[in-house]
Amino acid sequence: MMSKSCGKRGAACAAGAMFTCLAVLLVSAQRRAAVPAAEEAPSARDAGMRALQSLDTARAPGDRRRDESRAGQAGGGGGGGGGFSAYFSKLARGRREVRSPEEEEARGRATAEPPPAEDIGASDVFVAVKTTKKFHQSRLELLLRTWISRNVQETYVFTDGEDEELKKNIGSHAVNTNCSAAHSRQALSCKMAVEYDKFIETGKKWFCHVDDDNYVNMRALVKLLSLYAHTQDVYIGKPSLDRPIEATERLGDNKMRPVNFWFATGGAGFCVSRGLALKMSPWASGGHFMNTAERIRLPDDCTVGYIVESVLGVRLIRSNLFHSHLENLQQVSTTELHKQVTLSYGMFENKRNIINVKGAFSLEEDPSRFKSVHCLLYPDTPWCPSQVAY
Repeated sequence: MMSKSCGKRGAACAAGAMFTCLAVLLVSAQRRAAVPAAEEAPSARDAGMRALQSLDTARAPGDRRRDESRAGQAGGGGGGGGGFSAYFSKLARGRREVRSPEEEEARGRATAEPPPAEDIGASDVFVAVKTTKKFHQSRLELLLRTWISRNVQETYVFTDGEDEELKKNIGSHAVNTNCSAAHSRQALSCKMAVEYDKFIETGKKWFCHVDDDNYVNMRALVKLLSLYAHTQDVYIGKPSLDRPIEATERLGDNKMRPVNFWFATGGAGFCVSRGLALKMSPWASGGHFMNTAERIRLPDDCTVGYIVESVLGVRLIRSNLFHSHLENLQQVSTTELHKQVTLSYGMFENKRNIINVKGAFSLEEDPSRFKSVHCLLYPDTPWCPSQVAY
């Protein structure tokens, strides 16, 4: 009995030991099979680095040495910590170096200035300066000495009184509108009506209106207008409001309707192409401008916006190159002055509002800073000091 029992226990022990050995062998075999598979499947990093190496071999040895030197200086210790960043920076550099000529040309076109739509000069531009006789000395003389002196043939001064001295300076370009000297919407619209008719009479391509506290950079103005065809509908300037103006249009028979539209403020100046100006004729020529202004009971620059936007359906093109005293002129960069079309001066939030430009003239000598701006743009002007840092 005892031998049978021991025999059974011995057989069971042997069977258990055999099963354990088989299990160990099976696990060991599975691990050995997994190792080659892992070695054969490279990681994304390894694949990327091998792709980079193949790209790198196509480059000149000198370039590779420079990159290795830079990598050593930047990375310090190599290793795996900077692997991915090194890979992507090198890959980006490689892509830049293999960019096709067509891609380079396209990138150049995207960053370059747009080509002109037509070749125009200052003689194609009609600049109307609106003023009043009481400002002939305090404002107009400054303009005559600065920017108008360079653009007499393109500039027309619209005023409300005779001035023999002004006629000596610019001849027939001094226009007495015989309008009221008041700063009312009727008086302002009266002058704008005369400006419009005079422009049509000259046959010039562009009508531009400014006030007597504006400096006009004619070179920048011509460059801007050359981007548009004068035969197309172009109305360009800067709004003084952050939303369309709301008005009431009087239709007759006591009928009215609300209208809203954008307008370019006359305080910064604006321009209208001849093509668009001719379309404005039924509402602007021969005294019709004043009637149109009364229809909405708004001043001259608002009436221009009403005719263009509300009546003709042409949208204002906004340009930040026009500036009025209604904005903070201190924010105009001195390094960008040569690109600006108009500048101004005055008061803003109860403070002196002028362009922040240095020069040989003190604030007492040049409170508007127009002399300093002019000497910056035209240093060959006889009365400009030489060798002045701006």
